[in-house]
Amino acid sequence: MGFSVIFFFTLSTTASLQRSDNLYYYFLHQFLSGYLPALILGFLAYKIPLDYIKKISPILLVINLFFIFLIFSPLGVTAGGATRWINLGFFNFQPSEFLKIISILYLSSWIASKLSYEKIKGWKDRVKKGYHNVIYILAPFIIFLSLISIGLYYQRDAGTLGIIALTLLAIYCYAKTPLWHNLVILSLGLSFLLYMVKFEPYRLDRWLIFLNPNHDPLGKGFQLKQSIISLGSGGFWGKGLGMSVQKFGYLPQATSDSIFAVMGEEIGFIGLTVVIIAFVLFFFAGLKISRNSHDTFSKLAAFGIVFWISIQALINMASATGIFPLTGIPLPFFSYGGSHIVVELIGVGILLNISKS
Repeated sequence: MGFSVIFFFTLSTTASLQRSDNLYYYFLHQFLSGYLPALILGFLAYKIPLDYIKKISPILLVINLFFIFLIFSPLGVTAGGATRWINLGFFNFQPSEFLKIISILYLSSWIASKLSYEKIKGWKDRVKKGYHNVIYILAPFIIFLSLISIGLYYQRDAGTLGIIALTLLAIYCYAKTPLWHNLVILSLGLSFLLYMVKFEPYRLDRWLIFLNPNHDPLGKGFQLKQSIISLGSGGFWGKGLGMSVQKFGYLPQATSDSIFAVMGEEIGFIGLTVVIIAFVLFFFAGLKISRNSHDTFSKLAAFGIVFWISIQALINMASATGIFPLTGIPLPFFSYGGSHIVVELIGVGILLNISKS
């Protein structure tokens, strides 16, 4: 986060001047709506008893889903062709970002209430009896995932939906559920993905650009081409903090989706390697916390949090380098946006909370 603050401070000045006369417009906005509340709420998440978090997770989910569907009311804010934000007058926020952490907590709590690790063998034995696992575990999980998918699909937020679906499936698998459950869910997910690609032309365009980066380089492929130029021009050592050229109107979404490319231009291959190693260490540290936890809820919640942040970072970086289609999801801890920073530090606070228990 310390490096993120320094880097964003140098990056945001250009965008700030394009928007207003205040050189620090975006940095101040990020500080007041992102870093500051994130640190406060992250600390609270670290101090609140885990049993209480587990207890209120269903209530938090209901409230979150209410706001997810409230987006389609006049309070919803549309930007870039998608309606994903709610305007409460004094600030905007993105409910789908909060759904990431809340869905993890709810699913972990729900699975923990269904079984304990001491009963897993019995769970596997009950598969032989027929419908028990389908009725009480698989079907409710599919219904839960479908409800989330409907809300995010009509927001045109496939990136966030993909992150949440992958994370929840990973938690479900990590709980040592039967393999055939996971194959059924994965098959349904792939079918839904093909449906979205087929009936939403802009998603198909992203896949075409991914397969052929030179397809429409001045149109739909412009962002990816400029991202590759930014990364390449950084070379091995980078141009230095604040010295990016691509951020001066050449690279779309330089402060958010494409921030990894700007980082590559300024800190080079060596700097990006350090950032990637930091995320890898974060993943293994979180995995260790999960394995050392003594109860099912803590094990699953810790794994879900570290998987979510790590897979989101991986997909963002892969998109910027052209080895995965552009998704529009932020780079954790770095990209502009208050909602995702707040949610990520809440997740880290809970992770640290689990580590001390």
